[in-house]
Amino acid sequence: MTDRQAFPKRGSDWPALEAEMAAMSGGDIDWRGGRTPLFVFDGDDGAREVGRRAFMNYFDQNALGGKRAFFGLKRMEDEIVEMGLDLFRAPMGAAGNLTTGGSESIFLAVKACRDWARARGGMTEPFNIVAPFSAHPAFNKAGDVMDIAVHRLATGADGRADATALAAATDGQTMMLVGSAPCFPHGVVDPIAELGELAAERDIWLHVDACVGGYLAPFFQRIGRPVPEFDFAIPGVRSLTADLHKFGFCPKPASTVFYRRAEDHDRGVFQFEDWPHGPFATATLSGTRAGGAVAAAWAVLRHLGEDGYVRVARDLAAMTDAYVAGITAIDGLHLWAQPDLTIINFGAHAFDIFAVAERLEQKGWLPGLTRSPKGLHAMLSMYHEPAREQYLADLAEAVARVRETGGTSQLQARY
Repeated sequence: MTDRQAFPKRGSDWPALEAEMAAMSGGDIDWRGGRTPLFVFDGDDGAREVGRRAFMNYFDQNALGGKRAFFGLKRMEDEIVEMGLDLFRAPMGAAGNLTTGGSESIFLAVKACRDWARARGGMTEPFNIVAPFSAHPAFNKAGDVMDIAVHRLATGADGRADATALAAATDGQTMMLVGSAPCFPHGVVDPIAELGELAAERDIWLHVDACVGGYLAPFFQRIGRPVPEFDFAIPGVRSLTADLHKFGFCPKPASTVFYRRAEDHDRGVFQFEDWPHGPFATATLSGTRAGGAVAAAWAVLRHLGEDGYVRVARDLAAMTDAYVAGITAIDGLHLWAQPDLTIINFGAHAFDIFAVAERLEQKGWLPGLTRSPKGLHAMLSMYHEPAREQYLADLAEAVARVRETGGTSQLQARY
């Protein structure tokens, strides 16, 4: 092999490295200019700077050593969990922990549920999970590792889980029901109250995946937006996941997983002692964890507070309404679902929406696509506000050209 990067013979100074890194990233999508529909999130300039400073102040600390060495970091982590339990109206005795992301949070909840199903008796393996078609792939990732089948059921016309269909799909090996708040594809909150009643009636674990919108939905509710209830105030909710690094506006990697009962949290913990060092336990899949992410999350939550998140929620709601109005004003476009928060999903009946996406891509926009139904998709944060008028203008032009010329696109929906 002649094209493989060789290990450097000599070190380089920072100015040279910085210049090389900038050159490497010179062709990136202009995410700061609102041209990517996912991956990055912005709510407040001050919160971004607070998060950056806190991260760098603790970038060399390891959250794995919080109990033994980094006591301040451990206190911050505990307080983040307590703030989350308070926000999501968990009862006393509930518990939780930080993770590196939504997939890890979901994996841990599935593991805890599996161990609960094994301990309760009366159920035979292999277990299964019943979920709407719109549920995040992380449930299948967890199921693949733990040999748990995931049965996905079609959603209703509004994009929400069909509680009746989910009920019909449960059987004696169903350990978990899944609802999203909101689901990633369509941006709508599933009927968690109905699923909670079903879970309680059949003694099935209900997990709420609020990874996308958990840290935003309560504040949309506070400003009077009609976001359905989704948290531990619903008795049937057994566990809940929510990402700090999405609409909590904290630096990556930071997510949370919460359990109604402390013993369920304990089931998610990995414990081992048959090696020279003796007992080893982690509440996460990862061992070493970035101390900077913990410190940054604590700092951002404390910096914004309820009043800050309410302010951001108002800004995001107004911006989302403006995007929706602009999109639906374009002849031929319609929403596939009415957004409960800031995820929008729209398409067309009379022409190929992926052909529209292809034209947007040619203008420097990264298209977010859904395959079922075929549509365009975006997770709107405040990065998208300055780009709104240009995006809507380019979208209208792309639609007009596709309607005029016809044709289909070879683009494929992908995350």
